[in-house]
Amino acid sequence: MKDRESEQHVTAEQVRQVMDVLHPCMDDYLYVLDIKHDYYSIAPGAQKRFRMEKAEFSHATEKFREFIYPDDYDMLCRDLEQIGKGQKEFHNLQYRWMDQEGDPVWINCRGHVLRDEDGQPEYLIGCINEIARKKKADNVSGLLGEFSLQKELEEREAGRLNGFLLMIGLDNFKEINESKGMEYGDMILRKTAQCIQKAVLPDQKLYRVVADKFLIADFHGRNVEDAVILYQEIRDEIDWFIEINRYEVVYTVSVGIVDLARIEDQSYGNLMMLSEFAMNEAKNGGRNRYYIFEEQDYQAFLKKRQLIRMLRHSVNHGFEGFEVHYQPIVDIKKRRLSSAESLLRFCSKEMGFISPEEFIPLLEESGLIIPVGKWVMHMAMEACRKIQEIMPDFRISVNLSYIQVLKSNVLSEILSGVMKYNLKPGSIMIELTESGFLESNEKFLTFCEGLRDHGILLALDDFGTGYSNFRYLYNLSPHTLKIDRSFTEKALQNEYEYNLLYHMADMTRSIHTKFCIEGIETSQELDKICGIGPDYIQGYYFGKPCPYEEFKERYIGRPVIVEDVG
Repeated sequence: MKDRESEQHVTAEQVRQVMDVLHPCMDDYLYVLDIKHDYYSIAPGAQKRFRMEKAEFSHATEKFREFIYPDDYDMLCRDLEQIGKGQKEFHNLQYRWMDQEGDPVWINCRGHVLRDEDGQPEYLIGCINEIARKKKADNVSGLLGEFSLQKELEEREAGRLNGFLLMIGLDNFKEINESKGMEYGDMILRKTAQCIQKAVLPDQKLYRVVADKFLIADFHGRNVEDAVILYQEIRDEIDWFIEINRYEVVYTVSVGIVDLARIEDQSYGNLMMLSEFAMNEAKNGGRNRYYIFEEQDYQAFLKKRQLIRMLRHSVNHGFEGFEVHYQPIVDIKKRRLSSAESLLRFCSKEMGFISPEEFIPLLEESGLIIPVGKWVMHMAMEACRKIQEIMPDFRISVNLSYIQVLKSNVLSEILSGVMKYNLKPGSIMIELTESGFLESNEKFLTFCEGLRDHGILLALDDFGTGYSNFRYLYNLSPHTLKIDRSFTEKALQNEYEYNLLYHMADMTRSIHTKFCIEGIETSQELDKICGIGPDYIQGYYFGKPCPYEEFKERYIGRPVIVEDVG
């Protein structure tokens, strides 16, 4: 019995000595806890990974507080207390440690109790491993995983890489899982990996990085032309598999290619980020294609992301940087100002004035158009109420995005605003860009009917630049059609386009709809375009969009601003 106990004592002492030797060969961390002296020793790698000052320390139970996640500390103490009392022989606990940044990391801690000559617990010896550590290999595809790719790149980081990375993403893979099940989806991933493997060269490495994405690494100086040929060979292999699989599922792949020779920062994180961007560009470009990374495209992407962050910050800080401008709309027959269009502007401290053509699509893409559109509507209605104190029949136009119509209860917002600012329903005209909607969209049609039922006026903006489906004019019954500047320019320069615009105006009058021509900038243009017989004119000739106070000073109280024309 004593010989066995002696072996245990030797083993406990040896653990401290061999940990330094073993830890470079292991991803896990060996440890020993001297229960009697409350002394702890762990493999040196743990000190770099977790928030601990040293790899060996006294007063272990109290020191554990420094790197064990606070919510889990008492649970560990209870388990160690049972071990100290001799109630447990084996420690097996899943809980959280904190890394160097203080973020929680799930670990699995196992250990075996060694006893002294009197049978009392003396040492707890075991191993700690991270539960969520990235896998080195993937059993579904049979390929090395992202963690192995990271190690490969980090080992090569000392020297310049030359070659390419080719990231492959399956298009609409989610639909395969949903229609055929996860098991079938795993089969597709295995077969896809085999198809790709057939195309790669012996000195190229294939990894499954995550989900339905694969990456080929070529560090042997081949160029992007070689990468494109490789992509085409992969497509051929996948097409062949789809055929022999009797077209049970048909899918494509999108590929992003990064030329390593052109990338200055060749760290793992940056290369993965650029590869992901390149693959997503291929998908955004229509899928089933490849995209070669271009720095200017990436900088445009970063600028777009920065602008979205600024827009979101503005929304969350009282809409700072946003401003509503107003442009006069003239009743050409009465020769007087009749209304104004409210137009959104944005200026940031970092980037200065941003064109509406640039930031409004980002508002729509991010969904921020909903709160911003609501803010614009209330600003415009408040301005309308103030102006009506001087011009009782003044009307304000407010542009709505299709996102607002389809994804928010904007009709209710309009009606509550009319009540809040004590406006007549006819004082508000909602402008919708015709190319932004489809007549078959039931929610859009219901919204337009709601406007009509409550006396809110509707204008179709940029008419003639989108679908130009005259049939649905009868269904929507808009109050006004607005002709875009691009259409106006053609009519001013081309007789055929001029006659087309003339007949469009004539048709509009026949269905009792008003006709507004935008983009008039000179008296000559005004003179010619009035031969068509529009109801309203809008353009720089009468005034550019300007802030409320300037608009009020320049136009309100001076209703007769149009000389005889035509």
